[in-house]
Amino acid sequence: MSGKTTSDGTRAKCEAGAGKRFTVMSREWCHLCHDLVEALQPIAAEHGWEIEVVDVDLHPELEARWDELVPVLLHGDQELCHYHLDEAAVRAYCSGFPLESRA
Repeated sequence: MSGKTTSDGTRAKCEAGAGKRFTVMSREWCHLCHDLVEALQPIAAEHGWEIEVVDVDLHPELEARWDELVPVLLHGDQELCHYHLDEAAVRAYCSGFPLESRA
């Protein structure tokens, strides 16, 4: 998992500007894409995250990058899973937020 190491040695997973927003690289006609978004919605709601769905077919640079991996779930530039929702991985990732100090 990528991210910066903070002064206390923990890994910061929040990508610059990503906040609490998932991005799903998707295709309009892709049933796996629709299934992933549907399965992600309750997890996102539970943790207060937004979901942005991007149709790669409308963006040639994204289609070139993600093409056969779609659907892909991202937080910033961090890939969390593709093809199917890895619920355990996403829940573990979300549990690292908020990243603010509790001191």
